[in-house]
Amino acid sequence: MLVIASRGSQLALWQARWVAAELAARGEECRIEIVKTTGDKITDAPLAKVGTKGLFTKEIEEALLDGRADLAVHSLKDLPTELPAGLVLAAVPEREDAHDAVVGKKLADLAGGAKVGTSSLRRAAQLRKLRPDLEIESVRGNLDTRLRKLDEGRYQAILLAASGLKRLGWGSRIAEILPAEVMCPAVGQGALAIETRAEGPGFEACRGLDHAPTHAAVEAERGLLRALGGGCQVPIGAHATVDGGRLRLLGVVASPEGSEVLRAQAEGDLADAAAIGRKLGEELLGRGGRAILDAVYSA
Repeated sequence: MLVIASRGSQLALWQARWVAAELAARGEECRIEIVKTTGDKITDAPLAKVGTKGLFTKEIEEALLDGRADLAVHSLKDLPTELPAGLVLAAVPEREDAHDAVVGKKLADLAGGAKVGTSSLRRAAQLRKLRPDLEIESVRGNLDTRLRKLDEGRYQAILLAASGLKRLGWGSRIAEILPAEVMCPAVGQGALAIETRAEGPGFEACRGLDHAPTHAAVEAERGLLRALGGGCQVPIGAHATVDGGRLRLLGVVASPEGSEVLRAQAEGDLADAAAIGRKLGEELLGRGGRAILDAVYSA
């Protein structure tokens, strides 16, 4: 029996169960082992202030490395670009909607001074550029917790990943899906990462779940993030799309206060996905991204 390591949140368990069902359809018996991560234990501080890579993956990766689990299911946006020695990204299934969503009211319908909640420095920075008249506050917690805070009237709107809302059956609560050109998503947003040891039953079982176009798209996005030297909590966005054998990548670096939002695009062959991301990341650094990121890290 294969052991799947997962966080214990509602969304994480949905993702792990989905993978377990896909593997079961291929004749693999699985059970899910819940692992509490550092990020799960920190509930009273904005993630951007914590500043540790692997907040939601470190303990899960330890379970893989010491043999307590055969595979792990992550939200790919939580997975650092550099994996521990001995672990690999065995599969990336087909992606759900990668975009950000507004729950509550559409941005255009929000009055000046309205409170908008988000846990993401990336979302907050881009939103400040779009609507500097809004009051943006940090909101932590699982999806149901954030929605409850909205329903209690603490916010007039909150920004969330569309993928999580759709996976948990809350797609009807979305007031607006924001185009990537307006609100560039996080690297890997909407995609699942199946991480395993470099060889063994977990790796062999999961290879069939890989969706090559999605895997290439996230490799381009992760290549950009790697070039920028950023973790998942810095104000960096990337969104890759695949059309036939061609890949298009949009990259964004934003100052936290939203005064500066750098955007750049690149296109190339699917086979060059990681290199496309790396080159675009280097371009953004040269156009002022390095100064923005240095300011974030020194804050």
